[in-house]
Amino acid sequence: MADAVDVVDGLVSAADGLKSAGKPRTIIAVNPEKVIRARNHQALMDSLRAAALLIPDGIGIVWAARILGLGRMRRVPGSELMPALCERAAKRGYRVFLFGASPQTNARAAEALRERYSGLQIVGHQHGYLSQDDMDGLVRRINDCQADILFVALGSPKQEMWMARYLPTLSVKVCQGVGGTFDVVAGHARRAPRVFRTLNLEWLYRLLSQPSRILRQTALPKFVWQVFCEKLRHW
Repeated sequence: MADAVDVVDGLVSAADGLKSAGKPRTIIAVNPEKVIRARNHQALMDSLRAAALLIPDGIGIVWAARILGLGRMRRVPGSELMPALCERAAKRGYRVFLFGASPQTNARAAEALRERYSGLQIVGHQHGYLSQDDMDGLVRRINDCQADILFVALGSPKQEMWMARYLPTLSVKVCQGVGGTFDVVAGHARRAPRVFRTLNLEWLYRLLSQPSRILRQTALPKFVWQVFCEKLRHW
């Protein structure tokens, strides 16, 4: 987590030092479900490959990296990285914009973050229930706010597709796709109890509390099988 925060801090600082920062850099969380989806979704795969930082959001990614000899890492949940970046932004004076989620969740998340991190500059926030015709206006508004960090909470792969389309016209330095993190920050959704997180069973808690996720989590055995096959291929 500390490394991830330092990387993002460096991206913002480097962009501040350039007269023309160019296209904003993206931070995208990776979990087994997203890996399986990206194998059949070229635009999502392109977004992952173009990202400045991919964070191992799911324990399956950490496990697979070790099994395949890609390095040892610790899990970096996107729902924890966003608040950590807001804490750093408050210290550095970086300007933040929140986009996505419902009107109530978006407004409460902005309020909660201001309460939690003294001095945090949330220069704007906008819920995600906008029509396509309103997007150009949103881009202008974000640019007028001179935001440094943009958090996009539209769910995957919608948020990755949004970033790929609109970041070339945005002047922010860094953009992170945060999924349902606004709901957690706002207190409208609960994370798994600490015991589940400690045992790396947060996925199981989500399944038990939301049985409707079963179809989404069929990606897990597919992911395990593909990792197993990849390991055999390089034995």
